[in-house]
Amino acid sequence: QVQLTESGGGLVQAGDSLRLSCRVSGYRAALFAMGWFRRGPGKEREFVADITRPGDWANYAPSLQGRFTISRDNALNTVFLQMDSLLPEDTAVYYCAARNPVVQGPGEYRWWGQGTQVTVSS
Repeated sequence: QVQLTESGGGLVQAGDSLRLSCRVSGYRAALFAMGWFRRGPGKEREFVADITRPGDWANYAPSLQGRFTISRDNALNTVFLQMDSLLPEDTAVYYCAARNPVVQGPGEYRWWGQGTQVTVSS
């Protein structure tokens, strides 16, 4: 069974940086394309970024590109989300998700973590 565990969230001030981690257990992370999503207060869940299995290509929500960077270390079975120049509107629960691209298409994430809260104060 695939399990995803996020960490690294917290309370920061506007302009600060945070790095979120998502550890994959149960199977090797290298089997999965990985994504980050977020749900802000009173908002729908939205796509943040995703990354291919070897980590050679990444996609970002247009509004976040340039401030957020997704990366992965398959030897550590971990995916990261580096968030710089944080804004109060980045306040959300951040979730990582996994899909097996052999059987699930783009956006069809099957496994989800419990989320980690990020709060950015002004």
